[in-house]
Amino acid sequence: MKLVFATNNQNKLKELQNLLGDDIELLSLADINCQDEIPEDHDTLEENARQKAEYIHTKYKLNCFADDTGLEIKALNNEPGVYSARYAGEDKDAKANMNKVLKNLKDESNRSAQFRTVISLILNGKEYQFEGIVKGNILESERGKDGFGYDPIFEPAGYSVSFAEMEMGEKNLISHRGLAVQKLVKFLLEHKF
Repeated sequence: MKLVFATNNQNKLKELQNLLGDDIELLSLADINCQDEIPEDHDTLEENARQKAEYIHTKYKLNCFADDTGLEIKALNNEPGVYSARYAGEDKDAKANMNKVLKNLKDESNRSAQFRTVISLILNGKEYQFEGIVKGNILESERGKDGFGYDPIFEPAGYSVSFAEMEMGEKNLISHRGLAVQKLVKFLLEHKF
């Protein structure tokens, strides 16, 4: 079976292909010649993931999945949430986004937060969603050089290092995206379509 992952990130594709084995062939957006700017204009992660997956399914008539992720900070009424990538502006500057979070939390003692990923899978015209959540805290300042996005200021619960200080393999085992992907992989391996 062929399955489109609505991404062009080759590292994500390789990682998932290894988990899925030989029965499922993953394709990227480039593999199906999709250069479109896929819309992502809803107010929830669930709706954005669904919108991206439906866009590919409708236009290319292929089974596919897409994801959306947000950082939800309790003291900021779960901001930046669905707007995480463009929290500080439309140019999606990760450093500016982190700085805005740190500034908004400057006088806050409650720094609890969670990363949440939602994957929307469309198989044979039917949608399935999978969610991954990792709880933690927002640090006072950046720590670590690895990772991306908010990783340098997020410390997962039970750890004394930020996501940006973790090795990729360790992070993938406990991360929001990793947990959602594990549910997706389990579903695909259990259901032979």
